[in-house]
Amino acid sequence: MAKTLEYKGHPLQRKDNIIYYGSFADKYIIQMQILDTKKVKDLDVATKVSVSLQLTDPSIRTRDKIVKKTEKDSLYSAIDVAAVWLERSLATR
Repeated sequence: MAKTLEYKGHPLQRKDNIIYYGSFADKYIIQMQILDTKKVKDLDVATKVSVSLQLTDPSIRTRDKIVKKTEKDSLYSAIDVAAVWLERSLATR
């Protein structure tokens, strides 16, 4: 079985240009969408990333699931804010 990539104890999953951070079994999850990239040598580097804290409850309409949202200029700063938001949200149960 493949090992899931984790960051600060929460799973990271990527599908195309969207990265999910956290577990769908929890109340909240982070969605990071890579909106823009630039080439650095032969790598695509994210230059614009949308970060949103979302409720995972399937009975809530998609547009009502977003709790907070921001945009960052790198994947590093996006995951940095994502980790803080997720920890704070999951701690207030």
